[in-house]
Formats: sequence, C-alpha cells, structure tokens
Amino acid sequence: VQLQASGGGLVQTGGSLRLSCAASGRTFNGYAMGWFRQAPGKEREFVAAIGGSGRGPIHAASMKGRGTLSRDYAKNTVYLLMANLRPEDTAVYYCAASPTLSIIVGQYIYWGQGTLVTVSS
Repeated sequence: VQLQASGGGLVQTGGSLRLSCAASGRTFNGYAMGWFRQAPGKEREFVAAIGGSGRGPIHAASMKGRGTLSRDYAKNTVYLLMANLRPEDTAVYYCAASPTLSIIVGQYIYWGQGTLVTVSS
C-alpha cells in the first residue's frame, strides 16, 4: 500500500501548483483523502480533504478560496490545485487516507512521503 505525492516545486508569490497523490496497492475509493502540510519547526496541519463518496471537500481556513481538491476514481488519484500561493504556504505537503472524512492528523492511517512546496517572495 503506497501513496505517492508529487507536484511540489518552487513558485513565486501569486503562482499556482497542482499536487497529485497516486495510490497503489489497493483502492482508496472508499477512503477520505486528505492533504496536510508541515513547515520547518511547526506541527503538521490540515489543508484539505475529500470524502470517499465525494463528500466535502473541506478546506482549512488558510486555503479556502485558493485550493481546489478533486479525485479521479479510475486513476486512484487525488489532486490539490493551489492558487495565489503565499510565502507562508511553504511546507512539505503530505497526502493521506482515512476511513473517515476528517481534519485530524491522527485519523489518517496511510501517508505519502511528502512533496516540498516553496513559495518565494
């Protein structure tokens, strides 16, 4: 069972990035898929999540209006499109899977390796 996050990179303030999370080893179509981020010296925090049946999506206040979450059930992949990026969005972004649509880190049981997003000012 593996979640592979990709799409991170260096972008200027105001730019956009699309992160992908590809699942393999089993289907996660019945699972909620979430994105979290962790900046240096800070705790991992919730960014956005979408339910297994398409419930939600839900977004953290910091990402509302700037993040668009979608999932492709055929490809077992979830996408997070982030627009109008700011330097404070700089972090390692992780995708994760949970049986329950949640904003709580501890309720996610499968995790990807993370992809670094750096926003320059």
